[in-house]
Amino acid sequence: MTIDITMPRLSDTMEKGTVIKWHVGPGDEVTAGDVIADIETDKATMEMQSFDDGILSSIVVDEGVSVDIGTVLAVLAEEGEEVAATPASAGSEPIAAATEPPATDEPHRITPVARRLAEQYGVDVATLRGSGPSGRVIKRDVLAAAKTTDEVRAAVPPSAQRESPPEVTPTPVPVPAASIPATRVDPAPQALAHNDRRAPVTSMRQTIARRLVESKQEIPHYQVSMVFAMDAMMAMRQQLNVELADQGVKLSVNDLLVRACAVAMHRNPLMNASWDEDAIVYHGDVNIGIAVALPEDRGGGLVVPVIHAANTKSLRVISAEARVLSEKARTRGLSIEEMEGATFTISNLGMFGVDAFTAIINPPNSAILAVGASIQKPVVREGELAVGWEMNATLSNDHRVVDGATAARYLATLKELIEHPAAILV
Repeated sequence: MTIDITMPRLSDTMEKGTVIKWHVGPGDEVTAGDVIADIETDKATMEMQSFDDGILSSIVVDEGVSVDIGTVLAVLAEEGEEVAATPASAGSEPIAAATEPPATDEPHRITPVARRLAEQYGVDVATLRGSGPSGRVIKRDVLAAAKTTDEVRAAVPPSAQRESPPEVTPTPVPVPAASIPATRVDPAPQALAHNDRRAPVTSMRQTIARRLVESKQEIPHYQVSMVFAMDAMMAMRQQLNVELADQGVKLSVNDLLVRACAVAMHRNPLMNASWDEDAIVYHGDVNIGIAVALPEDRGGGLVVPVIHAANTKSLRVISAEARVLSEKARTRGLSIEEMEGATFTISNLGMFGVDAFTAIINPPNSAILAVGASIQKPVVREGELAVGWEMNATLSNDHRVVDGATAARYLATLKELIEHPAAILV
């Protein structure tokens, strides 16, 4: 029996995928759970695993080819089964099938399905001359020997019916329309004159471009900014990391911000909302999306893993989840569930030394907080010049959902929590 390996849906908005790299080739043994290919989606480059055991018979879609979800990428054969070459896309070399049959005194050369049928119908396989690859006895040979009719074929157990008899002649069978590669993506940039180069746009970059344009065109953005004194939060972070060091916990500034934003959202429920055409949806849990930049060797781009119900989780749990999700996003890729359901997003460029910036809202969110670096600088504290820590933050809002006063109250709550951070520990 052969198994089609198809392009999976690896993100909630994915419509096409590109095979970036095959980790296996025709003839390789595959075990369920093995990573067999890297697939570029509209959001990231992710690993594709096999869900079955077997031998890879052929590769249908080459590296660098973009195809629709559900398109056959490769064909897997049961262990011990030999199948005729499967039509492949240009550049692929399917397994060659030998046509010279062996002597009939080799009854062990029979497919598992054909053997089960032979036992069912009492056919002596030693008397059969196989018409399958390498002269192997296949289902069709057993049925012919038993002089079966269409009615008898219908009575064959479903497990046996799943094997389609290969053609006797090696005439290629046309590839189904769904399997024909839709778009060819040249993985190598095309050199232009004057040292310019033209790099093909990845599926993820195309989706990012489309969604951001839609966001700016359809959502009435406006921004509200505020400066936060970070002295107390930086001191608390340092103290907590000393106390938790023996437990392997190291809190980042972003971990503290996620918790503070979640608590502030919980206190300002009008911020935790989404536009839904004829209604505004006010969400119960506060699900915080964290924008993560992907490394260039994985195609670059941006993904947003989500910490669900962040308003109910401790700093330690938030820190652990954020670390795992960020690492997975940069290496293996995130699942659909790990990127779904955000009600608010934080984009932090402070680690790159950025002081301040504005961010575009990630639909269906109604707001996104753009966070700059925490900088030690001359500041005025209680009327006197001192050295202190400050951070700029800019909140972009959907004016259909969030009024200016609502955004200002939210930032005021967030400022109170950041400058008196003991409240986010409770």
